[in-house]
Amino acid sequence: MKIMVVSPKNKTVFNFRGDLIRHMITCGNSVVVTGPNQEYVEDIMALGVSKFIEVPLVKDNTNALGDLKYCSKLRKVMKSEKPDLVFSYTIKPVIYGSIAARLAGVKKIYPMVTGLGRVYTSNSLKTKVIRFITKILYKSAFSGCNKVIFQNNDDIEQFVANKYLPQHKTAKVDGSGVNMTRFACTPLPETPVFLMVGRIIKEKGVLDYCSAARMVKEKHPEARFVLLGGFDTSIGALKREDIQPYIEDGSIEFAGEVKDPVEFYHKASVFVLPSYYREGLPRTILEAMSCGRAIITTDWPGCRDAVEDGENGFLVRPKDAEELAGHMNQLIEDEQLMQNMAGNSHKKCCETYEVGIINNKMRAIIGY
Repeated sequence: MKIMVVSPKNKTVFNFRGDLIRHMITCGNSVVVTGPNQEYVEDIMALGVSKFIEVPLVKDNTNALGDLKYCSKLRKVMKSEKPDLVFSYTIKPVIYGSIAARLAGVKKIYPMVTGLGRVYTSNSLKTKVIRFITKILYKSAFSGCNKVIFQNNDDIEQFVANKYLPQHKTAKVDGSGVNMTRFACTPLPETPVFLMVGRIIKEKGVLDYCSAARMVKEKHPEARFVLLGGFDTSIGALKREDIQPYIEDGSIEFAGEVKDPVEFYHKASVFVLPSYYREGLPRTILEAMSCGRAIITTDWPGCRDAVEDGENGFLVRPKDAEELAGHMNQLIEDEQLMQNMAGNSHKKCCETYEVGIINNKMRAIIGY
């Protein structure tokens, strides 16, 4: 079978879908990947894919003409390549990749909704308008799909209730899975180190993390707080000057964006993601769990799915830096609790989120 993977960003192909693509190839399929530019093409080809095709995409562009050009280009590529199956992920590849696949006559179309994003977080007039348009586009895209794969039940319930698609067309997997060999479990460091990994945007809770770090440092100056991630150009993006005061007063250590975050997980004691962005099931949480780390995240769609409050971490209210700081202090002051939660995280990851388990579920759904 010839499978085409429609990607929004080249780096995500090997970081988030690499193990799935290898599994597809191991099962006897050939895989073609489309991406928006020529970045990291060597890393993509190293997965064993047969071809990479550049299809330009402005990820956060709301220009209809640009989106139509993207859809048209995908249709032409699919007509030429004649894939048996198209798999896409994130909003624009899901919508336009699915529509293009139907127009190109592809028989098997399986998009994955990896969270609903900012459009389903804000209730401003602009986002309400975008949400209305997005609903029409999603419904059109889903009408030609065999199944639509989701990563949490909240997203399924919202889309079904709002008649984006019928229940029987939905399927759920527990995130993207995590390679537990690559993200190996390691001992906790002697000094408490908190780590946040994510795009530097407001809805990821970056400023809540920074504020909580500043509060905790007053009581526990020995604690360290590392922030890992790249700056963004989308709505809600933060700038360097937004976090610079926290860097200058020593509240956080900003490491920027890195290609491989494994060593940062291994040097951390606790992973923190205070997001109120509509996540699918954050891969960063699963990576931290695989490494054997307690998790502090928000009681929010996607984020809460992997955390049992009080067992392998804590769930906090979104936008509540004080509650976040309180749980950070609790773990610093109770080393045994931190160790127990770390062990529970690793165990839960082994049982539910290991990439082999997820890939087998994906194969059962897609039939590759």
